[in-house]
Amino acid sequence: FQWLEVEGPLIEQWPSTGHQLLFGDLSIQDGPKPGASVVVASTDPDKDTQSLVRNFMTAAYRRPVTDEETAPFIAIAEKARASGFDFTDSLIAAYTGILSSPAFLFFDEKPGPLDDRALANRLAYFLWNSPPDAELLALAEAGKLRDPAILKAQTNRLLDAPKSRRFVDAFLDYWLDLRLIANVAPDAELYPDYQLDDLLVDSLTDETRLFFAELLQRDLGVANLVASDFTMLNERLATHYGIPDVHGIALRPVKLAAESGRGGLLTQASVLKVTANGTTTSPVLRGAWIMSRLLGKPSPPPPASVPAVEPDTRGATTIREQLAKHRSEDSCNTCHRNIDPAGFALESFDVMGAWRARYRSLGAGEKVPGIGHNGLYYHFALGPPVDPTGELPDGRKFQNITELKTLLLTDPEQLARNLTRQLAIYATGAPVGFSDRPQIAKILETTRDGGYGIRSILHALVQSELFLHK
Repeated sequence: FQWLEVEGPLIEQWPSTGHQLLFGDLSIQDGPKPGASVVVASTDPDKDTQSLVRNFMTAAYRRPVTDEETAPFIAIAEKARASGFDFTDSLIAAYTGILSSPAFLFFDEKPGPLDDRALANRLAYFLWNSPPDAELLALAEAGKLRDPAILKAQTNRLLDAPKSRRFVDAFLDYWLDLRLIANVAPDAELYPDYQLDDLLVDSLTDETRLFFAELLQRDLGVANLVASDFTMLNERLATHYGIPDVHGIALRPVKLAAESGRGGLLTQASVLKVTANGTTTSPVLRGAWIMSRLLGKPSPPPPASVPAVEPDTRGATTIREQLAKHRSEDSCNTCHRNIDPAGFALESFDVMGAWRARYRSLGAGEKVPGIGHNGLYYHFALGPPVDPTGELPDGRKFQNITELKTLLLTDPEQLARNLTRQLAIYATGAPVGFSDRPQIAKILETTRDGGYGIRSILHALVQSELFLHK
Protein backbone atom coordinates (compact mmCIF):
# COMPACT_ATOMS: atom_id res chain seq x y z
CA PHE A 1 0.00 0.00 0.00
CA GLN A 2 1.60 3.27 -1.12
CA TRP A 3 -0.71 6.18 -0.32
CA LEU A 4 -4.28 7.32 0.07
CA GLU A 5 -5.79 10.62 -1.01
CA VAL A 6 -9.23 11.86 0.03
CA GLU A 7 -10.74 15.06 -1.30
CA GLY A 8 -14.05 16.83 -0.66
CA PRO A 9 -16.80 17.56 -0.77
CA LEU A 10 -15.59 20.98 0.36
CA ILE A 11 -18.56 23.35 0.35
CA GLU A 12 -17.17 26.89 0.07
CA GLN A 13 -20.53 28.47 -0.78
CA TRP A 14 -24.16 27.49 -1.10
CA PRO A 15 -25.76 27.27 -3.52
CA SER A 16 -22.59 26.03 -5.18
CA THR A 17 -21.68 27.13 -8.71
CA GLY A 18 -22.75 23.76 -10.07
CA HIS A 19 -26.03 23.79 -8.20
CA GLN A 20 -26.82 27.28 -9.48
CA LEU A 21 -26.11 26.24 -13.05
CA LEU A 22 -28.36 23.17 -12.80
CA PHE A 23 -31.08 24.24 -10.38
CA GLY A 24 -30.75 28.00 -9.76
CA ASP A 25 -31.57 28.93 -6.17
CA LEU A 26 -34.01 26.05 -5.58
CA SER A 27 -33.44 24.22 -2.32
CA ILE A 28 -32.82 20.52 -1.86
CA GLN A 29 -34.61 18.08 0.42
CA ASP A 30 -34.49 14.39 1.26
CA GLY A 31 -35.73 12.06 -1.46
CA PRO A 32 -38.15 9.15 -1.13
CA LYS A 33 -35.51 7.21 0.77
CA PRO A 34 -34.25 9.57 3.51
CA GLY A 35 -30.49 9.59 3.85
CA ALA A 36 -29.98 7.81 0.53
CA SER A 37 -30.95 10.50 -1.97
CA VAL A 38 -31.89 14.15 -2.31
CA VAL A 39 -34.17 15.98 -4.71
CA VAL A 40 -34.63 19.60 -5.73
CA ALA A 41 -37.84 21.16 -4.47
CA SER A 42 -40.00 23.21 -6.84
CA THR A 43 -43.38 24.80 -6.22
CA ASP A 44 -43.92 25.46 -9.93
CA PRO A 45 -42.21 22.70 -11.98
CA ASP A 46 -43.45 23.94 -15.37
CA LYS A 47 -42.15 27.49 -14.90
CA ASP A 48 -38.88 26.37 -13.29
CA THR A 49 -38.24 23.82 -16.04
CA GLN A 50 -38.48 26.47 -18.74
CA SER A 51 -36.21 29.00 -17.00
CA LEU A 52 -33.63 26.43 -15.85
CA VAL A 53 -33.36 24.70 -19.24
CA ARG A 54 -32.88 28.06 -20.98
CA ASN A 55 -30.23 29.11 -18.46
CA PHE A 56 -28.37 25.82 -18.80
CA MET A 57 -28.51 25.89 -22.61
CA THR A 58 -27.16 29.45 -22.69
CA ALA A 59 -24.13 28.33 -20.67
CA ALA A 60 -23.66 25.07 -22.59
CA TYR A 61 -24.05 26.66 -26.04
CA ARG A 62 -21.90 29.66 -25.05
CA ARG A 63 -24.45 32.09 -26.56
CA PRO A 64 -28.07 33.23 -26.18
CA VAL A 65 -30.62 30.62 -27.27
CA THR A 66 -34.01 30.95 -28.94
CA ASP A 67 -37.40 29.53 -27.95
CA GLU A 68 -37.21 27.15 -30.92
CA GLU A 69 -33.94 25.75 -29.60
CA THR A 70 -35.15 25.28 -26.04
CA ALA A 71 -38.51 23.71 -26.93
CA PRO A 72 -37.29 20.13 -27.69
CA PHE A 73 -35.38 19.89 -24.40
CA ILE A 74 -38.21 21.33 -22.35
CA ALA A 75 -40.37 18.66 -23.97
CA ILE A 76 -37.89 15.98 -22.86
CA ALA A 77 -38.17 17.15 -19.25
CA GLU A 78 -41.97 17.33 -19.38
CA LYS A 79 -42.22 13.85 -20.94
CA ALA A 80 -39.91 12.43 -18.28
CA ARG A 81 -42.01 13.98 -15.51
CA ALA A 82 -45.22 12.65 -17.10
CA SER A 83 -43.62 9.18 -17.13
CA GLY A 84 -43.14 9.21 -13.39
CA PHE A 85 -39.70 10.78 -12.95
CA ASP A 86 -39.38 13.43 -10.28
CA PHE A 87 -38.57 17.08 -11.07
CA THR A 88 -34.83 16.59 -10.48
CA ASP A 89 -34.41 13.59 -12.78
CA SER A 90 -36.58 15.15 -15.48
CA LEU A 91 -34.22 18.14 -15.61
CA ILE A 92 -31.21 15.85 -15.74
CA ALA A 93 -32.79 14.07 -18.73
CA ALA A 94 -33.06 17.43 -20.52
CA TYR A 95 -29.51 18.39 -19.58
CA THR A 96 -28.23 15.06 -20.89
CA GLY A 97 -29.81 15.82 -24.25
CA ILE A 98 -28.29 19.30 -24.31
CA LEU A 99 -24.80 17.94 -23.59
CA SER A 100 -25.22 15.43 -26.41
CA SER A 101 -26.25 18.01 -29.00
CA PRO A 102 -23.98 19.35 -31.77
CA ALA A 103 -24.28 22.94 -30.57
CA PHE A 104 -22.54 21.97 -27.33
CA LEU A 105 -20.03 19.51 -28.78
CA PHE A 106 -18.88 21.72 -31.67
CA PHE A 107 -17.93 25.36 -32.11
CA ASP A 108 -20.23 27.33 -34.38
CA GLU A 109 -17.53 28.75 -36.67
CA LYS A 110 -18.36 29.66 -40.24
CA PRO A 111 -15.63 29.90 -42.92
CA GLY A 112 -14.07 33.35 -43.10
CA PRO A 113 -13.44 35.92 -40.35
CA LEU A 114 -14.67 34.79 -36.94
CA ASP A 115 -17.36 36.91 -35.34
CA ASP A 116 -16.66 38.24 -31.83
CA ARG A 117 -18.51 35.43 -30.08
CA ALA A 118 -16.62 32.73 -31.99
CA LEU A 119 -13.38 34.58 -31.27
CA ALA A 120 -14.18 34.65 -27.55
CA ASN A 121 -14.75 30.89 -27.64
CA ARG A 122 -11.52 30.22 -29.51
CA LEU A 123 -9.45 32.41 -27.18
CA ALA A 124 -10.95 31.00 -23.98
CA TYR A 125 -10.61 27.36 -25.01
CA PHE A 126 -7.09 28.02 -26.27
CA LEU A 127 -5.75 29.56 -23.06
CA TRP A 128 -8.15 28.29 -20.37
CA ASN A 129 -9.68 25.08 -21.73
CA SER A 130 -13.06 26.43 -20.66
CA PRO A 131 -15.89 28.63 -21.95
CA PRO A 132 -15.41 32.40 -22.05
CA ASP A 133 -16.00 34.21 -18.79
CA ALA A 134 -18.35 37.17 -18.30
CA GLU A 135 -15.75 39.77 -19.31
CA LEU A 136 -14.93 38.06 -22.60
CA LEU A 137 -18.61 37.53 -23.38
CA ALA A 138 -19.43 41.15 -22.64
CA LEU A 139 -16.70 42.36 -25.01
CA ALA A 140 -17.92 39.93 -27.65
CA GLU A 141 -21.53 41.08 -27.30
CA ALA A 142 -20.37 44.69 -27.63
CA GLY A 143 -18.40 43.86 -30.79
CA LYS A 144 -15.11 45.05 -29.28
CA LEU A 145 -13.06 41.87 -29.02
CA ARG A 146 -11.55 42.08 -32.50
CA ASP A 147 -9.96 45.43 -31.66
CA PRO A 148 -6.20 44.57 -31.61
CA ALA A 149 -5.49 46.47 -28.38
CA ILE A 150 -8.44 44.90 -26.56
CA LEU A 151 -7.61 41.44 -27.92
CA LYS A 152 -4.01 41.77 -26.69
CA ALA A 153 -5.16 42.96 -23.26
CA GLN A 154 -7.55 40.02 -22.97
CA THR A 155 -4.87 37.58 -24.08
CA ASN A 156 -2.60 38.91 -21.34
CA ARG A 157 -5.42 38.68 -18.80
CA LEU A 158 -6.06 35.04 -19.63
CA LEU A 159 -2.35 34.18 -19.63
CA ASP A 160 -1.84 35.83 -16.22
CA ALA A 161 -4.75 33.98 -14.60
CA PRO A 162 -4.27 30.68 -12.72
CA LYS A 163 -6.47 28.93 -15.32
CA SER A 164 -3.70 29.37 -17.92
CA ARG A 165 -1.99 26.38 -16.31
CA ARG A 166 -4.62 24.33 -18.15
CA PHE A 167 -3.20 25.58 -21.45
CA VAL A 168 0.39 24.80 -20.41
CA ASP A 169 -0.51 21.27 -19.29
CA ALA A 170 -2.68 20.39 -22.29
CA PHE A 171 -0.38 21.95 -24.88
CA LEU A 172 2.71 20.16 -23.55
CA ASP A 173 0.80 16.89 -23.37
CA TYR A 174 0.15 17.26 -27.10
CA TRP A 175 3.40 18.86 -28.25
CA LEU A 176 6.00 17.08 -26.11
CA ASP A 177 4.08 13.82 -25.61
CA LEU A 178 3.96 14.33 -21.84
CA ARG A 179 0.61 12.54 -21.82
CA LEU A 180 2.65 9.35 -22.37
CA ILE A 181 4.75 9.83 -19.24
CA ALA A 182 3.13 6.94 -17.36
CA ASN A 183 3.03 4.50 -20.28
CA VAL A 184 6.13 2.62 -19.17
CA ALA A 185 7.96 2.25 -15.87
CA PRO A 186 11.70 1.68 -15.37
CA ASP A 187 12.64 -2.00 -15.53
CA ALA A 188 12.75 -3.46 -12.02
CA GLU A 189 15.94 -5.44 -12.70
CA LEU A 190 17.95 -2.78 -14.52
CA TYR A 191 16.65 0.23 -12.56
CA PRO A 192 15.61 -0.91 -9.08
CA ASP A 193 16.73 2.44 -7.64
CA TYR A 194 13.73 4.09 -9.33
CA GLN A 195 11.06 1.72 -8.03
CA LEU A 196 8.25 3.31 -5.97
CA ASP A 197 9.80 6.76 -6.36
CA ASP A 198 6.54 8.66 -6.82
CA LEU A 199 8.06 11.99 -5.81
CA LEU A 200 10.59 11.79 -8.64
CA VAL A 201 7.93 10.88 -11.21
CA ASP A 202 5.68 13.76 -10.14
CA SER A 203 8.59 16.21 -9.98
CA LEU A 204 9.99 15.49 -13.42
CA THR A 205 6.64 16.21 -15.11
CA ASP A 206 6.12 19.38 -13.10
CA GLU A 207 9.62 20.57 -14.00
CA THR A 208 8.74 20.73 -17.69
CA ARG A 209 5.33 22.31 -17.16
CA LEU A 210 6.65 24.99 -14.79
CA PHE A 211 9.68 25.59 -17.03
CA PHE A 212 7.49 26.34 -20.06
CA ALA A 213 5.18 28.47 -17.91
CA GLU A 214 8.23 30.48 -16.80
CA LEU A 215 9.34 31.00 -20.40
CA LEU A 216 5.83 32.13 -21.27
CA GLN A 217 5.48 34.45 -18.30
CA ARG A 218 8.86 36.15 -18.85
CA ASP A 219 8.64 36.12 -22.67
CA LEU A 220 11.98 34.32 -22.93
CA GLY A 221 13.26 33.36 -26.38
CA VAL A 222 12.90 30.01 -28.10
CA ALA A 223 16.63 29.35 -27.66
CA ASN A 224 15.75 28.41 -24.08
CA LEU A 225 13.87 25.39 -25.42
CA VAL A 226 17.28 23.95 -26.37
CA ALA A 227 19.63 25.52 -23.82
CA SER A 228 18.72 27.61 -20.77
CA ASP A 229 20.74 28.80 -17.81
CA PHE A 230 18.05 27.67 -15.35
CA THR A 231 15.47 24.98 -14.78
CA MET A 232 12.75 24.24 -12.23
CA LEU A 233 13.99 22.01 -9.40
CA ASN A 234 13.17 20.69 -5.98
CA GLU A 235 15.46 18.69 -3.73
CA ARG A 236 14.52 15.27 -5.17
CA LEU A 237 14.98 16.33 -8.78
CA ALA A 238 18.20 18.21 -8.02
CA THR A 239 19.61 15.08 -6.37
CA HIS A 240 18.61 13.09 -9.45
CA TYR A 241 20.51 15.57 -11.63
CA GLY A 242 23.51 15.78 -9.29
CA ILE A 243 22.93 19.48 -8.55
CA PRO A 244 23.81 20.46 -4.95
CA ASP A 245 22.30 22.90 -2.46
CA VAL A 246 18.64 22.62 -3.44
CA HIS A 247 16.38 21.87 -0.48
CA GLY A 248 12.68 21.28 0.01
CA ILE A 249 9.85 19.84 -2.02
CA ALA A 250 8.70 22.99 -3.87
CA LEU A 251 9.90 23.44 -7.44
CA ARG A 252 11.44 26.84 -8.25
CA PRO A 253 13.85 28.36 -10.76
CA VAL A 254 17.44 27.25 -10.08
CA LYS A 255 20.47 28.74 -11.83
CA LEU A 256 22.53 26.09 -13.63
CA ALA A 257 26.29 25.90 -13.85
CA ALA A 258 27.62 26.13 -17.39
CA GLU A 259 29.16 22.65 -17.10
CA SER A 260 26.00 20.98 -15.73
CA GLY A 261 24.85 19.71 -19.14
CA ARG A 262 21.27 20.52 -18.17
CA GLY A 263 19.03 23.35 -19.33
CA GLY A 264 16.38 23.34 -22.04
CA LEU A 265 13.88 20.61 -22.85
CA LEU A 266 16.30 18.05 -24.28
CA THR A 267 17.87 17.18 -20.95
CA GLN A 268 14.76 17.30 -18.77
CA ALA A 269 13.90 13.97 -17.21
CA SER A 270 10.30 14.01 -18.44
CA VAL A 271 11.38 14.20 -22.10
CA LEU A 272 14.12 11.62 -21.56
CA LYS A 273 11.60 9.24 -19.93
CA VAL A 274 8.97 9.71 -22.63
CA THR A 275 11.55 8.89 -25.32
CA ALA A 276 12.75 5.69 -23.61
CA ASN A 277 11.01 2.36 -23.17
CA GLY A 278 11.81 1.76 -19.50
CA THR A 279 14.42 -0.90 -20.25
CA THR A 280 16.85 0.77 -22.63
CA THR A 281 17.29 4.04 -24.44
CA SER A 282 17.21 4.40 -28.21
CA PRO A 283 18.97 7.09 -30.26
CA VAL A 284 16.31 6.46 -32.89
CA LEU A 285 13.39 7.38 -30.63
CA ARG A 286 15.15 10.34 -29.08
CA GLY A 287 16.54 11.57 -32.38
CA ALA A 288 13.12 11.33 -34.03
CA TRP A 289 11.62 13.25 -31.10
CA ILE A 290 14.13 16.09 -31.54
CA MET A 291 13.57 16.25 -35.28
CA SER A 292 9.78 16.13 -35.03
CA ARG A 293 8.86 17.88 -31.79
CA LEU A 294 11.62 20.47 -31.54
CA LEU A 295 12.69 21.16 -35.13
CA GLY A 296 9.48 20.32 -36.95
CA LYS A 297 11.17 17.93 -39.37
CA PRO A 298 9.44 14.57 -38.89
CA SER A 299 10.81 11.50 -40.60
CA PRO A 300 8.64 9.10 -42.59
CA PRO A 301 7.60 5.86 -40.85
CA PRO A 302 9.92 2.87 -41.36
CA PRO A 303 9.08 0.35 -44.08
CA ALA A 304 6.84 -2.43 -42.82
CA SER A 305 9.33 -5.03 -44.00
CA VAL A 306 12.20 -3.69 -41.86
CA PRO A 307 12.38 -5.24 -38.35
CA ALA A 308 12.95 -3.01 -35.34
CA VAL A 309 16.30 -2.97 -33.54
CA GLU A 310 15.87 -5.06 -30.39
CA PRO A 311 17.80 -3.83 -27.33
CA ASP A 312 20.54 -6.00 -25.90
CA THR A 313 20.11 -5.91 -22.13
CA ARG A 314 22.95 -8.42 -21.64
CA GLY A 315 25.50 -5.79 -22.60
CA ALA A 316 27.13 -7.82 -25.40
CA THR A 317 26.69 -5.02 -27.93
CA THR A 318 25.96 -1.32 -27.67
CA ILE A 319 23.03 0.35 -29.38
CA ARG A 320 25.50 2.21 -31.60
CA GLU A 321 26.92 -1.10 -32.84
CA GLN A 322 23.46 -2.47 -33.49
CA LEU A 323 22.40 0.64 -35.39
CA ALA A 324 25.59 0.58 -37.48
CA LYS A 325 24.59 -2.85 -38.72
CA HIS A 326 21.00 -1.72 -39.25
CA ARG A 327 22.13 1.28 -41.29
CA SER A 328 24.18 -0.83 -43.66
CA GLU A 329 21.00 -1.14 -45.72
CA ASP A 330 20.61 1.88 -48.00
CA SER A 331 16.84 1.99 -47.45
CA CYS A 332 17.41 2.27 -43.69
CA ASN A 333 20.34 4.68 -43.83
CA THR A 334 18.35 7.27 -45.79
CA CYS A 335 16.28 8.11 -42.71
CA HIS A 336 18.63 7.07 -39.92
CA ARG A 337 21.38 9.42 -41.05
CA ASN A 338 19.01 12.28 -40.19
CA ILE A 339 17.46 10.79 -37.05
CA ASP A 340 20.22 9.02 -35.13
CA PRO A 341 22.94 11.67 -34.65
CA ALA A 342 20.96 13.89 -32.27
CA GLY A 343 19.80 10.79 -30.40
CA PHE A 344 23.38 9.66 -29.81
CA ALA A 345 24.08 12.81 -27.78
CA LEU A 346 21.24 11.90 -25.43
CA GLU A 347 22.75 8.47 -24.72
CA SER A 348 24.48 10.18 -21.80
CA PHE A 349 21.11 9.99 -19.99
CA ASP A 350 19.33 6.85 -18.79
CA VAL A 351 15.64 5.94 -19.02
CA MET A 352 14.75 8.36 -16.21
CA GLY A 353 17.04 11.17 -17.32
CA ALA A 354 19.93 10.65 -14.90
CA TRP A 355 23.47 11.21 -16.20
CA ARG A 356 25.48 8.09 -16.97
CA ALA A 357 28.92 7.29 -18.35
CA ARG A 358 28.27 3.56 -18.83
CA TYR A 359 25.27 1.46 -19.79
CA ARG A 360 23.64 -0.92 -17.35
CA SER A 361 23.42 -4.60 -18.19
CA LEU A 362 22.10 -7.84 -16.75
CA GLY A 363 25.11 -9.77 -18.03
CA ALA A 364 28.83 -9.58 -17.45
CA GLY A 365 30.35 -6.41 -16.07
CA GLU A 366 31.15 -4.59 -12.86
CA LYS A 367 28.44 -5.48 -10.35
CA VAL A 368 26.88 -2.52 -8.56
CA PRO A 369 26.13 -2.91 -4.83
CA GLY A 370 23.01 -1.41 -3.32
CA ILE A 371 19.36 -1.85 -2.37
CA GLY A 372 16.48 -0.35 -4.32
CA HIS A 373 13.40 1.44 -2.97
CA ASN A 374 11.63 -1.90 -3.26
CA GLY A 375 13.97 -3.41 -0.64
CA LEU A 376 15.69 -5.79 -3.08
CA TYR A 377 19.41 -6.01 -3.77
CA TYR A 378 20.72 -4.70 -7.09
CA HIS A 379 21.34 -7.36 -9.76
CA PHE A 380 22.61 -5.17 -12.58
CA ALA A 381 26.16 -4.47 -13.68
CA LEU A 382 27.93 -1.61 -15.44
CA GLY A 383 28.37 -2.43 -19.10
CA PRO A 384 30.14 -0.70 -22.01
CA PRO A 385 30.87 3.03 -21.92
CA VAL A 386 28.46 5.51 -23.49
CA ASP A 387 29.59 7.20 -26.70
CA PRO A 388 27.63 10.48 -27.12
CA THR A 389 29.52 11.70 -30.19
CA GLY A 390 27.95 12.14 -33.58
CA GLU A 391 27.86 13.94 -36.90
CA LEU A 392 24.90 15.83 -38.30
CA PRO A 393 23.85 15.24 -41.93
CA ASP A 394 25.55 18.50 -42.95
CA GLY A 395 28.91 17.24 -41.65
CA ARG A 396 29.07 19.19 -38.38
CA LYS A 397 30.39 17.02 -35.56
CA PHE A 398 29.76 17.10 -31.81
CA GLN A 399 31.33 15.36 -28.84
CA ASN A 400 28.48 15.58 -26.34
CA ILE A 401 25.07 17.04 -25.61
CA THR A 402 26.46 20.51 -24.90
CA GLU A 403 28.05 20.72 -28.34
CA LEU A 404 24.87 19.38 -29.97
CA LYS A 405 22.87 22.15 -28.30
CA THR A 406 25.31 24.71 -29.67
CA LEU A 407 24.77 23.37 -33.19
CA LEU A 408 20.97 23.38 -32.83
CA LEU A 409 21.04 27.00 -31.68
CA THR A 410 22.61 28.20 -34.92
CA ASP A 411 19.10 28.25 -36.43
CA PRO A 412 16.71 29.74 -33.84
CA GLU A 413 14.22 30.61 -36.57
CA GLN A 414 13.60 26.93 -37.20
CA LEU A 415 12.79 26.48 -33.52
CA ALA A 416 10.44 29.48 -33.64
CA ARG A 417 8.79 28.29 -36.85
CA ASN A 418 8.04 24.90 -35.37
CA LEU A 419 6.71 26.32 -32.10
CA THR A 420 4.46 28.71 -34.04
CA ARG A 421 3.07 25.84 -36.10
CA GLN A 422 2.49 23.72 -33.01
CA LEU A 423 0.66 26.56 -31.24
CA ALA A 424 -1.44 27.27 -34.33
CA ILE A 425 -2.52 23.64 -34.67
CA TYR A 426 -3.38 23.43 -30.97
CA ALA A 427 -5.26 26.75 -30.95
CA THR A 428 -7.34 26.22 -34.11
CA GLY A 429 -7.57 22.46 -34.44
CA ALA A 430 -6.59 22.79 -38.09
CA PRO A 431 -3.35 21.73 -39.80
CA VAL A 432 -1.03 24.46 -41.06
CA GLY A 433 -1.08 24.26 -44.85
CA PHE A 434 1.03 25.64 -47.66
CA SER A 435 -1.22 28.69 -48.01
CA ASP A 436 -0.59 29.55 -44.36
CA ARG A 437 3.15 30.01 -44.84
CA PRO A 438 2.94 33.82 -45.32
CA GLN A 439 1.16 34.14 -41.97
CA ILE A 440 3.81 32.03 -40.24
CA ALA A 441 6.54 34.14 -41.87
CA LYS A 442 4.83 37.34 -40.65
CA ILE A 443 4.71 36.03 -37.07
CA LEU A 444 8.42 35.17 -37.24
CA GLU A 445 9.28 38.58 -38.65
CA THR A 446 7.29 40.31 -35.90
CA THR A 447 9.08 38.44 -33.12
CA ARG A 448 12.60 38.16 -34.57
CA ASP A 449 14.09 41.26 -32.93
CA GLY A 450 13.00 40.03 -29.50
CA GLY A 451 14.69 36.68 -29.92
CA TYR A 452 11.39 34.99 -30.75
CA GLY A 453 9.96 35.44 -27.26
CA ILE A 454 7.43 32.71 -26.56
CA ARG A 455 4.77 35.05 -25.21
CA SER A 456 5.38 37.37 -28.17
CA ILE A 457 4.89 34.47 -30.59
CA LEU A 458 1.60 33.59 -28.89
CA HIS A 459 0.41 37.22 -29.09
CA ALA A 460 1.37 37.44 -32.77
CA LEU A 461 -0.51 34.21 -33.46
CA VAL A 462 -3.69 35.45 -31.75
CA GLN A 463 -3.55 38.65 -33.83
CA SER A 464 -2.97 36.77 -37.10
CA GLU A 465 -5.42 35.55 -39.72
CA LEU A 466 -4.52 31.99 -38.71
CA PHE A 467 -6.36 32.61 -35.44
CA LEU A 468 -8.93 35.22 -36.49
CA HIS A 469 -10.23 33.24 -39.49
CA LYS A 470 -11.53 29.79 -40.15
